Amino acid sequence: MNYQPIENYGVIGDLNTVALVGLNGSIDFMCFPDFDSPSVFSALLDKDKGGYFSIQPTDDGAKNRQLYLPDTNVLLTRFLSDEGIGEITDFMPVEELYQGKELIRRVSCVHGNLTFNMHCGPRFNYARSPHTVRQVNENEIIFTSQGLDGTIIRLKSSIPLQIEEGDAKAIFTLKTGDTADFVLDYIECDTPPATVMEEFVTQSLYDTINYWKDWIAKCNYKGRWLEMVNRSALVLKLMTSHKYGSIVASPTFGLPEQIGGGRNWDYRYTWIRDASFTVYALLRLGYRKEAKSFVEWVDRQCDDIGDIGHLSLMYAIDGKKDLEEIELDHLEGYMGSRPVRIGNGAYSQIQLDIYGELLDSVYLYDKYGEPISFEFWNDLRRQVEWVCDNWQREDEGIWEVRGGKKHFLYSRMMCWVAIDRAMKIAEKHSFPLPERWRQERDKIFFSIHHEFWNEELQCFVQYKGADTVDAATLLMPMIRFIGPKDPRWLSTLKRIEEMLVSDALVFRYRVNEALDGLEGGEGTFSMCTFWYVECLARSGQVDKARLYFEKMLGYANHLGLYAEMLGLKGEHLGNFPQAFTHLGLISAAMSINDILEGDQNKKKI
Repeated sequence: MNYQPIENYGVIGDLNTVALVGLNGSIDFMCFPDFDSPSVFSALLDKDKGGYFSIQPTDDGAKNRQLYLPDTNVLLTRFLSDEGIGEITDFMPVEELYQGKELIRRVSCVHGNLTFNMHCGPRFNYARSPHTVRQVNENEIIFTSQGLDGTIIRLKSSIPLQIEEGDAKAIFTLKTGDTADFVLDYIECDTPPATVMEEFVTQSLYDTINYWKDWIAKCNYKGRWLEMVNRSALVLKLMTSHKYGSIVASPTFGLPEQIGGGRNWDYRYTWIRDASFTVYALLRLGYRKEAKSFVEWVDRQCDDIGDIGHLSLMYAIDGKKDLEEIELDHLEGYMGSRPVRIGNGAYSQIQLDIYGELLDSVYLYDKYGEPISFEFWNDLRRQVEWVCDNWQREDEGIWEVRGGKKHFLYSRMMCWVAIDRAMKIAEKHSFPLPERWRQERDKIFFSIHHEFWNEELQCFVQYKGADTVDAATLLMPMIRFIGPKDPRWLSTLKRIEEMLVSDALVFRYRVNEALDGLEGGEGTFSMCTFWYVECLARSGQVDKARLYFEKMLGYANHLGLYAEMLGLKGEHLGNFPQAFTHLGLISAAMSINDILEGDQNKKKI
């Protein structure tokens, strides 16, 4: 087995976790039963040790195709050969309808006669723990991890299964119209199957299709690029925890930003930074329920800010904040990209920008969703006071650099946002508004214009004293710090184009080991490209924005999904799929569409 390109995968999920399904019919990544649970399949990170669940025709010459059923997260993988046409329907019944924790694979022969190989080889606890296997009957096998996790999973099938070297295998032939079903579920204890296989799979398939179609029908966006916006909304929903309301940055860990490089991080957590972008997108699309659940999750984390100034920049999906970073030395990494990491050491960093993103998300929800509680406001008010006292500090910045703290422009700008949005919330509810807040907000404003403006370069720079720019600066007009047609902004945008933009693709900054403290390079950041085209549109360059936006759509994979980055050959790099990129796509599409429709001046979120 060789590594497939990252972009060769589709994603399915149940609002607890996801699985990545390759064009070749192999599930090569799944953490089970939750996003941040240990992996049971991770061949994507070690083709020999990681484990996988593969179903493939024996005809090696078959062509592969993959698509989602329209407006759903039900994935079809097709095999086309001279012997016939086969199809795998992969899905996970969502927790709102079922208990969740089930992966279902239906194999069909559409035409002809096809023989398939099935190989289910779980490797528990990030492939660190051995397991036992027990055959209950010819159609059911139970795998039990011998590690501390003690995970038990069960494979049930409509065809006979065999145990070989601790894995489940089967070879079966289907003729036109035949199907074979496989259900892999997570069980707390050893219990027998409770229903007839074919009836359960058929009913759960229809229920899951209808769930996703009903969900996307609630989307109120009807503008251009509707299919791509809907797909982005669907993938964002897949990365939402039904239990907690949080949204993971990406459901994967360890995928490299450069093949063979060491920038391989765990993104299975929720970043406070993503909060305002998430709330904005959900509210614009009409998903108030999801926006409310996410803000309530943020509200619960704000119990943490009773200890003023110590809001964490990221949390586990259940709100825990101790995310110790560990290297999995036994895994070779995707195409030899080591180390593979779980946990994220950046959780302990100081990043001043998160307070702005927190307050902006609360401001948006308070304005367009539901009014916040007085208790929540009290927590936020105390935090704003801390920002007023500490906005001049150095930090590690939005990109979580590991080369030392600096006075980053973006961090300072988001401190301005924190105070500005708190003032707006206070004014709306007639809460007491300390005069000091206005004074500190204005000090930050002038600090940015005086200390971060480079007269020679005619641009705002990445950090105080720098001669470089940063793609995060693209958010300046989007968070309403500066007008999108202000001369200073237009000259900054021009400088960003000269230094960071390659056609429509945008680097987040020029890699500097002294700055970020890491070896190796990285690709262009897809979310930064969507920020860039939105800035172009708002600056009056709507034709250019539309051209670049539509070119960027061409870099999506065959299913409309994006990883974190793109390499020089258009290959997808980094964790996959990435929520922030799809959030950026939604925002850019709506902004460009509004301008093209002449609706940019109408009252909108």
